[in-house]
Amino acid sequence: MKTRVSKVLGATAGIAAIMASLPLAITANADDPPAPVPVTPIPDPQGPGCDAFKTALPNWKGFNSQPVGTVLASIPDISTFNSLISGQANPTVNIVDVLNNGPYVVFAPTNEAFAAMEPGQLDALKADPAALYKLDYYHVFLGLLGPDDVKGQRPTQQGAEIKVTGKGGDIKVNDTAKLVCGGIQASNARIYIIDTVLDPAQGPEPITPTATSGTTTTTTTSAEAPPPAPAPAAPAAG
Repeated sequence: MKTRVSKVLGATAGIAAIMASLPLAITANADDPPAPVPVTPIPDPQGPGCDAFKTALPNWKGFNSQPVGTVLASIPDISTFNSLISGQANPTVNIVDVLNNGPYVVFAPTNEAFAAMEPGQLDALKADPAALYKLDYYHVFLGLLGPDDVKGQRPTQQGAEIKVTGKGGDIKVNDTAKLVCGGIQASNARIYIIDTVLDPAQGPEPITPTATSGTTTTTTTSAEAPPPAPAPAAPAAG
């Protein structure tokens, strides 16, 4: 009888010891640091001028958390383009708030691209708000597309269509403008620095429907006044 009682008491004492240790174990686990949250790496921009871009702006990955207007103003090689969209060139023409309401793909010509325009053409644009709005919005379309996905033909915010061919670091726009460095990530946009100023009058013919295609006709809209900020579309992957 004593042996049986001793065994029961021994088992009870063992269980009590285990239960007594549980709070300590829970407390120790609660003090452990949280598991790290996986971070999606920011892809390198692509294009022949990206090495120079990253050298000039070593903190370029930080652009990923900044609105596109801030990023455009931070890149010295496109300061002329930034002045044309931000009210610096003409106080009546400022589309930064619209761009910050993205997602957008923005094609930003280099300073050298503007310097290569016909003499007096840039000054004429600065003095003509309707023409300047038209130029600014022609360099923008809705989307959030990386260098491998940006190709295709689609309407710009100005209304006329734009055509992008190629992929990666070998991209052309309207068959004339070449990519310098692209896929630069802002929080709500992808920026593509190009070597030529785009002309809406030299864009591709609008895509029209055919008997075997479900593509819809694109209607060109006037850019004589700033269009209202469009409701952001669901961003495409890229």
